[in-house]
Amino acid sequence: MENMGGLNMLDLSFYKNKRVLVTGHTGFKGTWLCRILVNAGAIVTGYSLEAITNPNLFELADISSKMNSIIGDIRDFDKLKKVFDEFQPEIVMHLAAQPIVRDSYKEPKYTYETNVIGTVNVLECVRLTSSVKSFLNVTTDKVYLNDDIPNHPFKEDEPLDGYDPYSNSKSCSELVTHSYKKSFFKDRDCSISTARAGNVIGGGDFANDRIIPDCVRAIETGKDIIVRNPHSTRPYQHVLEPLYIYLEICEKQYGNKSFEGYYNVGPDDCDCVTTGNLVDMFTISWGNNLTWVNKFDGGPHEAAFLKLDNSKIKEVFGWTPRWHINDTINKICEWTKVYLNDKKSIPLEMDREIEEFFNRK
Repeated sequence: MENMGGLNMLDLSFYKNKRVLVTGHTGFKGTWLCRILVNAGAIVTGYSLEAITNPNLFELADISSKMNSIIGDIRDFDKLKKVFDEFQPEIVMHLAAQPIVRDSYKEPKYTYETNVIGTVNVLECVRLTSSVKSFLNVTTDKVYLNDDIPNHPFKEDEPLDGYDPYSNSKSCSELVTHSYKKSFFKDRDCSISTARAGNVIGGGDFANDRIIPDCVRAIETGKDIIVRNPHSTRPYQHVLEPLYIYLEICEKQYGNKSFEGYYNVGPDDCDCVTTGNLVDMFTISWGNNLTWVNKFDGGPHEAAFLKLDNSKIKEVFGWTPRWHINDTINKICEWTKVYLNDKKSIPLEMDREIEEFFNRK
């Protein structure tokens, strides 16, 4: 593994005219990623279900005309394989998933089919497509066996055994990737990596059962913010933080297998806060006497404590977080005010944030 040292320097010009396939492109992270890639001059194809929220960021971001957007189910191998055959991607970034813990208790079978068999389908397409040089499977920080040990940051070599169907299915997705990598790609000019990201927040997330969207919905309706579990600790990071690393991994491992691996993509310790602290920061940044109420509902099992050890990506890529938690909350509030006042300006606001983030020294 190479040690880059210093600040990481992602060169987005690498992506100009590269054929990049993004699964899950209509989702929150997928939309931000595609906006970055399109702006960088990449030739982008997305494969995903229709955006499931109303409103949805993919529509607000106005990028469907600037890329090849294919609506399809990741469980449909034949349709997915046809996309690979026709597009011949060089880089594949797999983000498609059923991503909500509580929904996984309601629909465990669908969650496993999407998150496990969906990963098998993508990797099988990569195996059968010689044009692919760089593959990244985006999983989650929840893949680890978590006994709620206080102040224990998980390292990449610790056991994988997520508790709930979402977390466990992502553990399985990791293991599928490991097997394909060892079984089929040792002698192939194609690098395989996974990225285990922390809790990603930012402007444009409208999903159910996530704290920042709950804050925005409370503002829209003029109600108090409802917080179901204010004492759970999570590693929060702005959406552009992990996307920067995903792009860096895919760039560096393209033609250089020494960079492939399994990476925690999480913030520094100072950005691991309780949900209650996070909402406090949001209400202060927003102003207007916004308030929240504790309505702990018991709910299904979720880990009380979760933190990632991010030393590996710092060592390999020289990465350091650019926006810490207060910056992140301020950016979310800025984005939300644009959304509430002038939705047509959302693409410009996204580009402004991308430009500021990617050019920050």
